[in-house]
Amino acid sequence: MIYHMLPATVWQQQTTEALYQGDTLFTEGFIHCTGEPQLLVRVANHFYQAMPDDFVILCIEPARVQAEIKWEPVDANHFPHIYGPLNVDAVVCVVQFPRNPQGYFLLPEELAATEN
Repeated sequence: MIYHMLPATVWQQQTTEALYQGDTLFTEGFIHCTGEPQLLVRVANHFYQAMPDDFVILCIEPARVQAEIKWEPVDANHFPHIYGPLNVDAVVCVVQFPRNPQGYFLLPEELAATEN
């Protein structure tokens, strides 16, 4: 499984017929993802903690993704990048991305089991 976070309002506007393009496909050439839920929490708190929006996590089955996925090194980690629009049928579930009262993202209970 790979994971991608985005504002809940963006996902609510996504239709099942359209391909998801994310906010970086056109600017960076790929859709950012992570391979570990806990790593997604670290990335979220580093880049998005100051944004007050509600966020969701897309749980994506890599075998269903029609675009190319490349695992690329960034710092000491490897991240899966989707090089093209994401076919929505590759999203197997959508999980709310909770925050604590200070606005820091927390690992959703639904994904905590995948950490073991």
